[in-house]
Amino acid sequence: MNTPDHESTTMNTSPGRTLDATRRTPAEPPAIREPRHVPLAHVVRGGVIEGVHHGSAVVLGADGRVAFQAGDTDVAFYPRSALKPVQAVGLLRAGLPLDGELLSLTAASHSGQRRHLDGVRRILHEAGLTEADLRNVPDLPYGAAERDAWLRDGGRPTRLAQNCSGKHAAMLLTARLRGWSLEDYLDPAHPLQRLIAETVEDLTGQRVARVSVDGCGAPLFSVSLRGLATAAARIASGAMDTPEGRIAAALRAHPDMASGSDRDVARLMRAVPGLIAKDGFEGVQIAALPDGRAVAVKIADGADRARMPVTAAALVHCGIDPGVLTEFATVPVQGGGATVGCLHATDALGPF
Repeated sequence: MNTPDHESTTMNTSPGRTLDATRRTPAEPPAIREPRHVPLAHVVRGGVIEGVHHGSAVVLGADGRVAFQAGDTDVAFYPRSALKPVQAVGLLRAGLPLDGELLSLTAASHSGQRRHLDGVRRILHEAGLTEADLRNVPDLPYGAAERDAWLRDGGRPTRLAQNCSGKHAAMLLTARLRGWSLEDYLDPAHPLQRLIAETVEDLTGQRVARVSVDGCGAPLFSVSLRGLATAAARIASGAMDTPEGRIAAALRAHPDMASGSDRDVARLMRAVPGLIAKDGFEGVQIAALPDGRAVAVKIADGADRARMPVTAAALVHCGIDPGVLTEFATVPVQGGGATVGCLHATDALGPF
């Protein structure tokens, strides 16, 4: 495995590897260069285009081939938290014994609701550990309402409240069950992280371009947007008795645990039967259907407000009824306390 921020080399088999002998041979890593993004969203105020968000988007058909693309879908980028379902597959391959809401929490960027924090405590308890064993960075709850309530109660940043604590607790539980060291579970050379890296390469179908560190402190793997969409498709279409299928089932059954009850990702999964979806910082979004149709989006400037309207427009290319996606297609632009415009996808994504 490659070292942080250096180009990837072929990875050796890690101790305790559970991937079977039929693992797909990954293609070469995506190129590292300046992305050639295109305008994907317009901010319109009073009939005038006030702002433009550039980015890239790719749509895969059920056969895995590109059905639509805009921008630069083959350049290396960091998926951020949109990679969590893939990391969760790696944990299951390593022996993570979770299902249902706790497995959904493993792939979550949670809002910090009580059930999220209680769920993380349950995972840690299963491992015989506490919040003190977590190595993610302390933070306030990610959800706006949860953060405000936390501060009103005098709360300070904690590792438990940080939105990635479910993933970190599951990493610790997996390492404990495998007999691996706990203090360095975030080291890219740790057997757990090596196995997760192999899973990333297996599901995306390409070698990792570089490894860096995510905001929470976990290793972060650079792939292409097309590779990320491929991974989402393989998870969404996975058989129920596979790690991929187990993650997909958990996300579908418990979308609120993977985000928060009022978050757009949870609402999108509830609106489109069978869809799995995951957002990531810096304007990243994946969404995929059980037959393998999938979408991956990257907003160049990292603007979260453009992420969902672009995703909704891309999902129309998957054959989803635009009427189902109406609430996700625009973001209101306010002026003087009234709505005076909206943010919407550009014509680069086709008519909505």
